[in-house]
Amino acid sequence: MGEACIKVTKYFLFLFNLLFFILGAVILGFGVWILADRSSFINVLQTSYSSLQVGAYVFIAVGAVTMVMGFLGCIGAIKEVRCLLGLYFAFLLLILIAQVVAGTLFYFNVGKLKEEMGTVVSDVIRNYNASSRDSLQEAWDYIQAQVRCCGWVSFSNWTDNAALMNRSEVTYPCSCEVKGDGDTSFSEITGFCSPQNVTQDGNDPEKWPVYKEGCREKVQAWLQENLGVILGVCVGVAAIELLGMFLSLCLCWHIRSEDYSKVPKY
Repeated sequence: MGEACIKVTKYFLFLFNLLFFILGAVILGFGVWILADRSSFINVLQTSYSSLQVGAYVFIAVGAVTMVMGFLGCIGAIKEVRCLLGLYFAFLLLILIAQVVAGTLFYFNVGKLKEEMGTVVSDVIRNYNASSRDSLQEAWDYIQAQVRCCGWVSFSNWTDNAALMNRSEVTYPCSCEVKGDGDTSFSEITGFCSPQNVTQDGNDPEKWPVYKEGCREKVQAWLQENLGVILGVCVGVAAIELLGMFLSLCLCWHIRSEDYSKVPKY
Protein backbone atom coordinates (compact mmCIF):
# COMPACT_ATOMS: atom_id res chain seq x y z
CA MET A 1 0.00 0.00 0.00
CA GLY A 2 2.88 2.35 0.88
CA GLU A 3 4.64 1.65 -2.42
CA ALA A 4 1.44 2.38 -4.33
CA CYS A 5 1.09 5.72 -2.54
CA ILE A 6 4.68 6.62 -3.37
CA LYS A 7 4.15 5.81 -7.04
CA VAL A 8 1.01 7.94 -7.12
CA THR A 9 2.90 10.76 -5.38
CA LYS A 10 5.80 10.47 -7.83
CA TYR A 11 3.68 10.64 -10.97
CA PHE A 12 1.40 13.28 -9.50
CA LEU A 13 4.48 15.38 -8.72
CA PHE A 14 5.63 14.89 -12.32
CA LEU A 15 2.28 16.15 -13.68
CA PHE A 16 2.30 18.97 -11.15
CA ASN A 17 5.74 20.10 -12.31
CA LEU A 18 4.65 19.92 -15.92
CA LEU A 19 1.85 22.32 -15.02
CA PHE A 20 4.34 24.39 -13.05
CA PHE A 21 6.57 24.58 -16.14
CA ILE A 22 3.63 25.91 -18.17
CA LEU A 23 2.77 28.49 -15.49
CA GLY A 24 6.39 29.62 -15.52
CA ALA A 25 6.08 30.21 -19.26
CA VAL A 26 2.93 32.27 -18.63
CA ILE A 27 4.68 34.42 -16.01
CA LEU A 28 7.64 34.94 -18.34
CA GLY A 29 5.29 35.89 -21.18
CA PHE A 30 3.49 38.39 -18.92
CA GLY A 31 6.79 40.10 -18.12
CA VAL A 32 7.71 40.28 -21.80
CA TRP A 33 4.26 41.73 -22.57
CA ILE A 34 4.76 44.55 -20.02
CA LEU A 35 8.05 45.51 -21.67
CA ALA A 36 6.91 45.10 -25.28
CA ASP A 37 3.38 46.52 -25.19
CA ARG A 38 3.13 49.97 -26.75
CA SER A 39 -0.60 50.25 -27.43
CA SER A 40 -2.22 50.35 -23.99
CA PHE A 41 -1.99 52.05 -20.62
CA ILE A 42 0.90 49.76 -19.66
CA ASN A 43 3.16 51.98 -21.78
CA VAL A 44 2.13 55.08 -19.81
CA LEU A 45 2.33 53.13 -16.58
CA GLN A 46 5.93 52.11 -17.25
CA THR A 47 6.96 55.72 -17.66
CA SER A 48 5.01 56.93 -14.66
CA TYR A 49 6.40 54.29 -12.34
CA SER A 50 9.85 52.97 -13.13
CA SER A 51 9.43 50.13 -10.63
CA LEU A 52 6.92 48.53 -13.00
CA GLN A 53 9.67 48.07 -15.57
CA VAL A 54 11.85 46.52 -12.87
CA GLY A 55 8.87 44.36 -11.93
CA ALA A 56 8.63 43.19 -15.54
CA TYR A 57 12.22 41.97 -15.41
CA VAL A 58 11.41 40.27 -12.10
CA PHE A 59 8.48 38.49 -13.77
CA ILE A 60 10.76 37.35 -16.59
CA ALA A 61 13.39 36.11 -14.15
CA VAL A 62 10.85 34.35 -11.94
CA GLY A 63 9.17 32.79 -14.97
CA ALA A 64 12.47 31.51 -16.33
CA VAL A 65 13.53 30.10 -12.96
CA THR A 66 10.09 28.53 -12.51
CA MET A 67 10.38 26.80 -15.88
CA VAL A 68 13.85 25.48 -14.98
CA MET A 69 12.63 24.29 -11.58
CA GLY A 70 9.61 22.63 -13.16
CA PHE A 71 11.96 20.77 -15.47
CA LEU A 72 14.23 19.73 -12.60
CA GLY A 73 11.22 18.69 -10.55
CA CYS A 74 10.01 16.43 -13.36
CA ILE A 75 13.40 14.72 -13.61
CA GLY A 76 13.77 14.49 -9.83
CA ALA A 77 10.32 12.94 -9.44
CA ILE A 78 10.62 10.34 -12.21
CA LYS A 79 14.24 9.38 -11.51
CA GLU A 80 13.86 9.79 -7.72
CA VAL A 81 16.99 11.96 -7.50
CA ARG A 82 17.08 13.27 -3.95
CA CYS A 83 19.55 16.08 -4.74
CA LEU A 84 17.29 17.52 -7.46
CA LEU A 85 14.25 17.27 -5.22
CA GLY A 86 16.06 19.14 -2.45
CA LEU A 87 17.22 21.83 -4.87
CA TYR A 88 13.68 22.04 -6.25
CA PHE A 89 12.25 22.55 -2.74
CA ALA A 90 14.81 25.27 -1.90
CA PHE A 91 14.11 27.25 -5.07
CA LEU A 92 10.36 26.98 -4.58
CA LEU A 93 10.75 28.39 -1.09
CA LEU A 94 12.87 31.31 -2.37
CA ILE A 95 10.38 32.08 -5.15
CA LEU A 96 7.47 32.03 -2.69
CA ILE A 97 9.28 34.44 -0.35
CA ALA A 98 10.13 36.74 -3.28
CA GLN A 99 6.49 36.79 -4.41
CA VAL A 100 5.26 37.68 -0.93
CA VAL A 101 7.82 40.51 -0.62
CA ALA A 102 7.02 41.88 -4.11
CA GLY A 103 3.27 41.75 -3.48
CA THR A 104 3.66 43.55 -0.13
CA LEU A 105 5.80 46.31 -1.65
CA PHE A 106 3.31 46.82 -4.49
CA TYR A 107 0.35 46.96 -2.09
CA PHE A 108 1.92 49.67 0.06
CA ASN A 109 2.94 51.75 -2.98
CA VAL A 110 -0.42 51.83 -4.79
CA GLY A 111 -1.10 55.41 -3.65
CA LYS A 112 2.28 56.58 -4.91
CA LEU A 113 1.66 54.79 -8.20
CA LYS A 114 -1.64 56.62 -8.78
CA GLU A 115 -0.09 59.98 -7.92
CA GLU A 116 2.83 59.53 -10.29
CA MET A 117 0.51 58.33 -13.07
CA GLY A 118 -1.48 61.55 -12.82
CA THR A 119 1.70 63.65 -12.96
CA VAL A 120 3.04 61.89 -16.05
CA VAL A 121 -0.28 61.97 -17.92
CA SER A 122 -0.61 65.70 -17.18
CA ASP A 123 2.89 66.23 -18.61
CA VAL A 124 1.99 64.23 -21.73
CA ILE A 125 -1.11 66.35 -22.32
CA ARG A 126 0.66 69.65 -21.62
CA ASN A 127 3.60 68.88 -23.92
CA TYR A 128 1.63 67.01 -26.60
CA ASN A 129 3.02 67.76 -30.07
CA ALA A 130 0.72 66.84 -32.95
CA SER A 131 3.60 66.66 -35.43
CA SER A 132 5.72 64.18 -33.44
CA ARG A 133 5.46 60.38 -33.25
CA ASP A 134 6.31 59.88 -29.61
CA SER A 135 5.37 56.39 -28.37
CA LEU A 136 3.99 57.75 -25.10
CA GLN A 137 1.74 60.21 -26.94
CA GLU A 138 0.49 57.47 -29.24
CA ALA A 139 -0.23 55.24 -26.25
CA TRP A 140 -2.29 58.00 -24.62
CA ASP A 141 -4.17 58.63 -27.88
CA TYR A 142 -4.97 54.92 -28.03
CA ILE A 143 -6.22 54.94 -24.44
CA GLN A 144 -8.50 57.94 -24.94
CA ALA A 145 -9.97 56.47 -28.13
CA GLN A 146 -10.49 52.99 -26.71
CA VAL A 147 -11.69 53.95 -23.24
CA ARG A 148 -13.75 56.84 -24.65
CA CYS A 149 -12.54 59.56 -22.33
CA CYS A 150 -10.64 62.82 -22.64
CA GLY A 151 -7.92 64.22 -20.41
CA TRP A 152 -6.98 62.91 -16.97
CA VAL A 153 -9.57 64.52 -14.67
CA SER A 154 -11.71 65.93 -17.50
CA PHE A 155 -11.41 67.20 -21.07
CA SER A 156 -10.43 70.63 -19.68
CA ASN A 157 -6.94 69.25 -18.96
CA TRP A 158 -6.22 69.77 -22.65
CA THR A 159 -6.53 73.54 -22.17
CA ASP A 160 -3.05 73.37 -20.59
CA ASN A 161 -1.62 72.59 -24.03
CA ALA A 162 -0.45 75.96 -25.39
CA ALA A 163 -0.07 74.73 -29.00
CA LEU A 164 -3.69 73.56 -29.02
CA MET A 165 -5.20 76.64 -27.39
CA ASN A 166 -3.30 79.01 -29.69
CA ARG A 167 -5.22 77.71 -32.71
CA SER A 168 -7.45 80.34 -34.31
CA GLU A 169 -10.23 77.86 -35.09
CA VAL A 170 -11.96 75.11 -33.11
CA THR A 171 -9.34 72.37 -32.70
CA TYR A 172 -9.34 69.38 -30.36
CA PRO A 173 -7.46 66.10 -29.80
CA CYS A 174 -8.56 63.58 -32.42
CA SER A 175 -8.50 60.72 -29.92
CA CYS A 176 -11.09 62.51 -27.78
CA GLU A 177 -13.67 62.89 -30.55
CA VAL A 178 -17.05 61.27 -29.94
CA LYS A 179 -17.44 58.52 -32.55
CA GLY A 180 -19.61 55.52 -33.25
CA ASP A 181 -18.80 51.87 -32.71
CA GLY A 182 -17.18 51.40 -36.13
CA ASP A 183 -13.52 50.60 -36.61
CA THR A 184 -11.17 53.57 -36.54
CA SER A 185 -7.68 53.57 -38.02
CA PHE A 186 -4.79 54.59 -35.79
CA SER A 187 -4.01 57.61 -38.00
CA GLU A 188 -7.49 59.01 -37.25
CA ILE A 189 -6.91 59.18 -33.49
CA THR A 190 -3.52 60.92 -33.44
CA GLY A 191 -2.81 64.63 -33.53
CA PHE A 192 -5.34 67.47 -33.58
CA CYS A 193 -8.59 67.69 -35.56
CA SER A 194 -10.91 70.49 -36.64
CA PRO A 195 -14.59 70.10 -37.53
CA GLN A 196 -15.59 70.90 -41.10
CA ASN A 197 -17.44 74.06 -42.10
CA VAL A 198 -16.72 75.92 -38.86
CA THR A 199 -16.55 79.71 -39.04
CA GLN A 200 -16.15 80.37 -35.32
CA ASP A 201 -13.23 82.63 -34.39
CA GLY A 202 -11.10 81.20 -31.57
CA ASN A 203 -10.71 77.78 -30.00
CA ASP A 204 -13.48 77.43 -27.43
CA PRO A 205 -13.21 74.12 -25.48
CA GLU A 206 -16.94 74.12 -24.85
CA LYS A 207 -17.47 73.67 -28.59
CA TRP A 208 -15.25 70.60 -28.85
CA PRO A 209 -17.16 67.44 -29.99
CA VAL A 210 -15.26 65.32 -27.47
CA TYR A 211 -15.95 63.09 -24.47
CA LYS A 212 -16.33 65.22 -21.35
CA GLU A 213 -15.37 62.53 -18.85
CA GLY A 214 -11.73 62.19 -17.83
CA CYS A 215 -9.78 58.95 -18.02
CA ARG A 216 -8.74 58.75 -14.38
CA GLU A 217 -11.73 56.85 -13.07
CA LYS A 218 -11.88 54.50 -16.06
CA VAL A 219 -8.15 53.81 -15.97
CA GLN A 220 -8.27 53.09 -12.25
CA ALA A 221 -11.14 50.68 -12.86
CA TRP A 222 -9.09 49.04 -15.63
CA LEU A 223 -6.11 48.69 -13.30
CA GLN A 224 -8.24 47.25 -10.49
CA GLU A 225 -9.84 44.75 -12.85
CA ASN A 226 -6.51 43.56 -14.21
CA LEU A 227 -4.92 43.67 -10.76
CA GLY A 228 -7.53 41.19 -9.57
CA VAL A 229 -6.59 38.82 -12.41
CA ILE A 230 -2.88 39.19 -11.64
CA LEU A 231 -3.40 38.62 -7.92
CA GLY A 232 -5.60 35.61 -8.66
CA VAL A 233 -2.87 34.09 -10.81
CA CYS A 234 -0.26 34.81 -8.11
CA VAL A 235 -2.41 33.20 -5.41
CA GLY A 236 -2.95 30.15 -7.62
CA VAL A 237 0.77 29.88 -8.32
CA ALA A 238 1.55 30.21 -4.59
CA ALA A 239 -0.90 27.39 -3.76
CA ILE A 240 0.69 25.18 -6.41
CA GLU A 241 4.14 26.04 -5.04
CA LEU A 242 3.13 25.00 -1.50
CA LEU A 243 1.70 21.74 -2.84
CA GLY A 244 4.90 21.09 -4.80
CA MET A 245 7.02 21.72 -1.70
CA PHE A 246 4.93 19.27 0.30
CA LEU A 247 5.07 16.54 -2.35
CA SER A 248 8.80 16.96 -2.90
CA LEU A 249 9.41 16.63 0.85
CA CYS A 250 7.32 13.45 0.99
CA LEU A 251 9.16 11.89 -1.94
CA CYS A 252 12.54 13.01 -0.63
CA TRP A 253 11.78 11.47 2.79
CA HIS A 254 10.77 8.21 1.11
CA ILE A 255 14.03 8.07 -0.85
CA ARG A 256 15.97 8.72 2.35
CA SER A 257 14.10 5.95 4.18
CA GLU A 258 14.83 3.53 1.33
CA ASP A 259 18.51 4.43 1.42
CA TYR A 260 18.70 3.69 5.15
CA SER A 261 16.77 0.44 4.77
CA LYS A 262 19.43 -0.81 2.36
CA VAL A 263 22.25 -0.31 4.90
CA PRO A 264 23.38 -3.73 6.33
CA LYS A 265 22.54 -4.22 10.00
CA TYR A 266 24.89 -6.24 12.25
